Amino acid sequence: MVLARYSDHVHDGIAGFEMPDPDDVRRAADSLRLLADATRIKILYALLQGETNVACLAELVGSQPAAVSQHLAKLRLAGLVEGRREGTFVYYTAPDERVRRLLTEALGQPVGTT
Repeated sequence: MVLARYSDHVHDGIAGFEMPDPDDVRRAADSLRLLADATRIKILYALLQGETNVACLAELVGSQPAAVSQHLAKLRLAGLVEGRREGTFVYYTAPDERVRRLLTEALGQPVGTT
């Protein structure tokens, strides 16, 4: 079979080729899956402008506060956002520079403060 003969030589021309660690690949896939949602992208975009709370985010992204809270919970579990409690409010940020770079690439424009 031609495919079998070809597969014997797939990596001959790639010196030092090595796949990333499977756990790293899984984490990357999980993070990218989380970002495959327009509301979450808007939330991250807003948070990259600065710290804010759920009510403000809901208004900015045009969604209900309960829905924004659910999105934030998922983003927080993935380590993409952080929360800081002040009284009865939680203020969120997206401090990860990787998120900023990823959204800058995906949107084709600079994102957030520098």
